[in-house]
Amino acid sequence: MRVVVPTVPALPVLRELPAPAEWSRIDFISDLHLAPDMPRTCEAWAGYMLATPADAVFILGDLFDVWVGDDARLHGFEAQCADVLTRAAKRTRISLMAGNRDFLIGAEMLGACGVSALSDPTLLLAFGQRVLLSHGDALCLADTEYQRYRAQARSPQWQAAVLALPLAERRRLASQMRHASEQRSASAAMPADAADIDAAAAQDWLRHASATVLVHGHTHQPGSAPIAPGCLRHVLSDWDLDHAGDRPRAEVLRLTRSGFERLSPTTAMQAAPSA
Repeated sequence: MRVVVPTVPALPVLRELPAPAEWSRIDFISDLHLAPDMPRTCEAWAGYMLATPADAVFILGDLFDVWVGDDARLHGFEAQCADVLTRAAKRTRISLMAGNRDFLIGAEMLGACGVSALSDPTLLLAFGQRVLLSHGDALCLADTEYQRYRAQARSPQWQAAVLALPLAERRRLASQMRHASEQRSASAAMPADAADIDAAAAQDWLRHASATVLVHGHTHQPGSAPIAPGCLRHVLSDWDLDHAGDRPRAEVLRLTRSGFERLSPTTAMQAAPSA
């Protein structure tokens, strides 16, 4: 079945999440791409999750490099990660948004770990601010090939068909898709502007949410800058402490009453007084 992606996407359904009055620190992370061949990254993530003084941790997509179904949580590497999430959720609120790599994470996995599902996008109301949260891939409109795939892969019919396959077959299929994605990203077939979100669409989302701040991941281009007059975006860092050579990456974005601050995982674990 051919999937048609509209040139101008419909405005998203907004779900508001008011932060409890007693919260003083909210952390945002994304794009950790946890995998068995990322032991240092996994260790840093686990240490942070089990020690952060934040009242809530919002994981904005791609916690895992691949997720092939909630039954995977019972085995090996995935079981170890699920254990970290379960222990972390007993001490702070953990909310998880699906990314482009782990969109098959479902209610079974989240419920077993005590983790809350986070819609994409979500409007967070905290410390007098209206902050729009997204993974970011839905806004990368220049990559039309990916948007066609995304529309197909997010459909209930496609997901049901994939999840009906044996676990071993799903792992093999995911490996093939990951390899094809890496080859395409490294080739000239990738549009030059496909690596970033569409600024006009992002502004439409912000106007729709009556918000002036957007927090997203996906692009692996961390930084904070105006996206339009009066509108600011914070792009989350990806995490790679294993294959990035002399430029390892890992960062937490923290929101307090004083505003946003970028911290290393080690610094974020220290319970400094919040403003």
